[in-house]
Amino acid sequence: MSLVVSGLNHRTSELALRERLVFSEEALPRALKALRERIEGAGAVILSTCNRSEVYVNHAGDPAYLHHEIRAFLCDWHSIAPGDLSPALYEYADRETVGHLFRVAASLDSLVIGEQQILGQVHEAYQVAHREQTTDKVVNALFQKAFTVAKRVRSQTSIGEGKVSVSSVAVDLAVSIFTDLSGATVLVIGSGEMSEQTLQHLVDRGAGRVIVANRTIENAQALAQRFHGEAIALDALESRLHEADIVISSTGAPGLVLHADQLQWALRRRSQKPMFLIDIAVPRDIDAAANQLDNVYLYTMDNLKEVADRNIEARRDEIDRSLELVDAGVEQFWRWLRGLAAEPTIVSLSKELDEIRRRELEKTLANLKGLTPDQREEVEYLTKRIVSNILQRPLAEIKQEAHEEEHGSVLAAVRRLFGLKEGGA
Repeated sequence: MSLVVSGLNHRTSELALRERLVFSEEALPRALKALRERIEGAGAVILSTCNRSEVYVNHAGDPAYLHHEIRAFLCDWHSIAPGDLSPALYEYADRETVGHLFRVAASLDSLVIGEQQILGQVHEAYQVAHREQTTDKVVNALFQKAFTVAKRVRSQTSIGEGKVSVSSVAVDLAVSIFTDLSGATVLVIGSGEMSEQTLQHLVDRGAGRVIVANRTIENAQALAQRFHGEAIALDALESRLHEADIVISSTGAPGLVLHADQLQWALRRRSQKPMFLIDIAVPRDIDAAANQLDNVYLYTMDNLKEVADRNIEARRDEIDRSLELVDAGVEQFWRWLRGLAAEPTIVSLSKELDEIRRRELEKTLANLKGLTPDQREEVEYLTKRIVSNILQRPLAEIKQEAHEEEHGSVLAAVRRLFGLKEGGA
């Protein structure tokens, strides 16, 4: 069996490419089924967030074959030419796959190290795959262990303390432009978790007036009420846009929410008073052409990377401690997985010897006519104890050998010596 991952993230690709690789919430179940049709019998999970798209697969095929099929799947699903995708793609196999997922879940591979949102996103991706029945025993164990390691990192280190979310970094950036937020009007587009986090940070930093715009007005009202703000429908955005000094957009819309011409019109109504925009959505909500407008300052997820890099340096000691916990978790899982490889041989060997025991027992009992039922039961119990004692040492050695890197030859020798079927079946 091979355990592989193929994907790209904020370090390996530009935002424009990451946008093209997004799997929407609605499309994810269909994508999982399409992946399983391409790689029949695979255990699979697709993780798609604002900063990464990754495909995890467990299958009997070799890693090169699986990586090729995942690349083909990504290109076909998203209508991307292989030449556009391959330079940004990372591909890991077996133990490296385990380490990568554990680092992702523990927020050690995030744009903002220590942010808490990624664990929930990994959990949701796994839940969708499990619900769609595209996981298997190994994938289930892999993700469950990833959750355990991530929680251990968060409880045993200080990696999650301080400014450790994309929204908090975005607000820090806003404060660097508007030193005093008390007189600023803030327009937040979207009412999801990221928008709520951003609003909380803005209010904590003294933001004045707050407007929440959302496609569903009830959701906008619920969020705005919590922060004593005003709710508007998304279709009213253009008529109210000129009121905003700061615009922070984080929707799940498949296309642009704000276009450059809308911003140009808003600037005229503001008498060219500057506007500060942070687009923390992937795909992007705000037209990149807005950067060409005078008095418009647009920042995207990629622009937050410089702030995030400073965050990494400030947390270096905690990162090192967190990586030690991840490495320990990887070793534990990998030993379990290597031991799992011996299970078919152990089951087959036990079954083979038990069949010999029962066959010989039947012959013996047929010649011992005078035995009472209790005596027959005692004889059978005796044969089971003999076989169990014979197997005890060999099975212990097989399990131990399975934890070594080169365990295939040992299992093959056992199958050959006892005439077991190939693969231990």
